[in-house]
Amino acid sequence: MKKTVGMRWVAAAGFVVVMALASAALGVAPKVVKAAPDNGAKDVDPATREFRIVFDQPMSRDGCSVVGGGESFPTLIGKPTWVNDRTFVWSIRLEPNHEYWLSINNDTFTNFRSKTGEIAEPYPISFRTAAGKAAATTTKLTAAENRKAIEQLRRGVDEDYSYRDRLKVDWDKVFKEASPMLEAAETPKQFALGAAKMLGAAEDMHLWLKVGEELIPSFRRSVAPNMNIISVSNAVPGFKRVNNAIGSGRFEDGIVYVLIATWANERAKDIEAVYEVLGNNKDAKGLIVDVRPNAGGNDALALQFAGCFVDQAKGYSKAIIRSNGKSSEPFDRMLQPNRGRPEYRGKVAVLMGPANMSSCESFLLMMKQVPGCKLVGARSFGSSGNPKPQTLENGVVVFLPSWQDMLLDGTCFEGRGIEPDIAVKAEPGEFLRGDPVLDAALKYLRGGAAK
Repeated sequence: MKKTVGMRWVAAAGFVVVMALASAALGVAPKVVKAAPDNGAKDVDPATREFRIVFDQPMSRDGCSVVGGGESFPTLIGKPTWVNDRTFVWSIRLEPNHEYWLSINNDTFTNFRSKTGEIAEPYPISFRTAAGKAAATTTKLTAAENRKAIEQLRRGVDEDYSYRDRLKVDWDKVFKEASPMLEAAETPKQFALGAAKMLGAAEDMHLWLKVGEELIPSFRRSVAPNMNIISVSNAVPGFKRVNNAIGSGRFEDGIVYVLIATWANERAKDIEAVYEVLGNNKDAKGLIVDVRPNAGGNDALALQFAGCFVDQAKGYSKAIIRSNGKSSEPFDRMLQPNRGRPEYRGKVAVLMGPANMSSCESFLLMMKQVPGCKLVGARSFGSSGNPKPQTLENGVVVFLPSWQDMLLDGTCFEGRGIEPDIAVKAEPGEFLRGDPVLDAALKYLRGGAAK
């Protein structure tokens, strides 16, 4: 979904980059009189580090629309600057022997405007880079590149990192101590490894770096699901693994069990099987949804399934977004009915535990809004960040959490987790002999008291 929000930079679908600007009286439309690289340019040096456009009249500095997407869109580094009231500059990173395309404004995105509010004429730019040495991952970095990257990283942490102050980290001290090592890094990977170690002070699962296709975490957790799949398969009659994401079974009294192991995008086709299970068991006496091994993925996939259990829109959590040094007001995240999928209106028990985080914690909060549903098990991990990428001067990409996810009462659950409605305390060894969480869910569905 594309959106423009106040004075916040937004990277939208298709990599359209926009900024809000109020409309004003009509006048002479601004035009681009010079661009570098310019439209039609050939053999552009792949080492070119900035994209520059010059307008024919003074421009507002409150907005921009650099439009494009996919493999043909240059990698934009950091945030843009205005050299003067007619010259706009953005740091970029280009690949050799590559076709690029972008547009300054277009028919839909029109945030390049003059100081009096006139919309700049669209200016499409197509160019090709020359052949050259590729791989920023193997090219030796310079100290100047690393110093700029450190500055960009620090600015990102200060202005855009939603949990910057959660643990009261002394970021001045952290950056001061790490900067000599980061400045001396010879390759992007070496820089990323050092930055990951530095950022580990935040203890944030959603804060990581990327070099090429390699992800480098800044923090790792050590938890185990409060379950054992062998014990589950022994306890649930007719249990079967439908695929790598879904498992199911049915008890003799009509209670249906379904396992959802992930909400990951790459498993979206596998997750589709859960709707067949739901559709084939509309007569179920009760439904057990087991997400204990689920560490998250895509909120949209969780929303689609949770929407099968409600008749009307309901708020399930609140969130605050941080960008450009400012935090938004809390806003409601909404669960909508899913009219195009099978529905279920019986009693539901959702099995949860310490392995749950991110989008799966969102799912837990969604299901708390379902009438007759109880969360059963142990407290979740407590990590939800909606990370956004920022490319640094030296080619390293840092993913910074952009929001604080909260309960409906405004309590941030980062590092705290979500508590179950029915808590089940069990030692790991107990799951080798049985499944006390599953037993508690069955007791609830069969009419036992919920504590």
